[in-house]
Amino acid sequence: MKIRFKLFTILVLFLMKHGLAQMVQPLDSITIKSSRIDLPFKQNSRTISIITSETINESPATNLVELLQQEAGIDVRRQGIYGMQSDLYVRGGSFDQTLLLIDGIKVEDPQTGHHTLNIALPLEVIKRIEIIKGPAARIFGQNAFTGAINIVTKSNDSIKNNAGFQLGSYNQQHAAATLGTRVGNTNLMGHASVNSSEGYRYNTDFNNQNFFVKSSFNTAVNPIEVLATFSERKFGGNQFYAIDAKEQYEETQSSLVGVSTTLQKGNLKLSPQLYWKRNQDMYLYIRNNPSVYRNLHISNKIGGQINAAYSSNIGVTGFGIDLAKVEMESNRLGHRNRWMGTLFVEHRFSFLDNALDVTPGVSVGYLSDFETNAFPGIDIGYTINEHFRVYTNAGYTYRTPTYNDLYYVGSRDEGNENLVPEEAISQELGLKYFGDKMSTTIAFFNRDSDNLIDYTKDNEEDKWKSNNLTSLNTRGVEVQLSAPFKLGQYNQSFNLGYTHLNEDLKVVRANFSKYIINSLNHHLTARLKSQFTKNLTHSFVYKYAERATGESYSVVDAQLKLLIPGLELTVTANNIFNTDYVETGIVPMPKGNVLFGIRGFF
Repeated sequence: MKIRFKLFTILVLFLMKHGLAQMVQPLDSITIKSSRIDLPFKQNSRTISIITSETINESPATNLVELLQQEAGIDVRRQGIYGMQSDLYVRGGSFDQTLLLIDGIKVEDPQTGHHTLNIALPLEVIKRIEIIKGPAARIFGQNAFTGAINIVTKSNDSIKNNAGFQLGSYNQQHAAATLGTRVGNTNLMGHASVNSSEGYRYNTDFNNQNFFVKSSFNTAVNPIEVLATFSERKFGGNQFYAIDAKEQYEETQSSLVGVSTTLQKGNLKLSPQLYWKRNQDMYLYIRNNPSVYRNLHISNKIGGQINAAYSSNIGVTGFGIDLAKVEMESNRLGHRNRWMGTLFVEHRFSFLDNALDVTPGVSVGYLSDFETNAFPGIDIGYTINEHFRVYTNAGYTYRTPTYNDLYYVGSRDEGNENLVPEEAISQELGLKYFGDKMSTTIAFFNRDSDNLIDYTKDNEEDKWKSNNLTSLNTRGVEVQLSAPFKLGQYNQSFNLGYTHLNEDLKVVRANFSKYIINSLNHHLTARLKSQFTKNLTHSFVYKYAERATGESYSVVDAQLKLLIPGLELTVTANNIFNTDYVETGIVPMPKGNVLFGIRGFF
């Protein structure tokens, strides 16, 4: 494994020395939607990664989970193929500390962060993904503890009608169709897909269905967008949640409906949204005998938000409010409900002929079952010249306990109604370089966290119980490089990311800990897209991970894509060197597997 890592490093240096010969794709035209104040990518004073539609199209990833795993600093821990079941971590945080948004709508789950990726959208409907690393509470309120990921969806004018089918190892079968049309001033697009597999080991089969509809009305004046998505997953969970539980089974349903528009009058811009998000989770300890142990949780969140921006002689002021009602019915958690509200304001000042920008801001978060909290923060950026920009930011962030943390009572785990929210102070210092042959970002970050929630016990035979037990310092460095180059007459692209984490556990008040410190101390990712003939492209993804426990592994994925008029043929291979590795728990990941695909455009 270490030999492979060294060979890969030599290849990277060779490409950087001999291959760079083309300008990078300009990102100036991309306006970051996950910021309250709309800003071009290059003017932002935070560490933000953009996964563009071009990157998605060139990647060997077949789903959102695999795509996010290609980003340094993003730790997605899977229990099986095709994202079954997956947890999302950013810069050493927990799966409860990252906020997921779809077109700016917060889709966190009140029961547990384990459900965050239940609503993962198919790649066919994603226009781009905006990843904010670092504290985002000042922008989004509580639960954006270590970062936020905003999925921006496509509209009808950015798709081609297509239908496809994939067949591969473990009898994987994936069928999908994406269609769009325009009638007068109305755009409409829809997607449907079915994904199934017999599983790569006993009781890891799955059957998924995804449906997505998006429509824009009144496009000639003030477009009104309506979005609806539904995802259903049914899967076997051999050892997913307990070492000796090989017969586990789970079914989840996640849906989101949202309505939004944008109104502009003079210097004032208003962006209102209404939304309803629902999640249902049914778990069986023994798949064919529900009477032994069964969980059923249903949560609903109904809310609305208004974001506003006002431009004046002294800069741009962003302000807004988000209100929501959350309800949960559960045979383990009981009936729970809460009101949630977030009020925010920030202002971007510009000095020295717009070379220096300073953006202080604060968000105030209200939850009916916790105290009201304020999250102040500040972003500062300085444009040195057309190629270099230095930035820094700092902020207070916090995460409220989930209903599982508070109230769950099971055979192995137990909640704690006396929990208090997690909190942290975070700082970051970064440098961005935008060159003719490559772009690079380097960022140093520090986070001091207190009251972190973990499941602990004093004796091995005891139940795991949730407690506020730790103070943790997390510091690290992250480097990202994008370098398109040319070999022969064809354009190639190369992307490299590396994150190093150093965690110092200040306080431990238990003999056994379930979750604390299993982060990626070293995380290297690389993507190479190459082309040497007219219609054939090749994509490779390399991932190296070394966890705090000392475990390390390297995984390589690849894809060949043949384009002929109206048709796309693909061969996708995962883990081509048959690496033995585990991403979470004790569940072994699959060895090398292959998918053959065909997709037609019309």
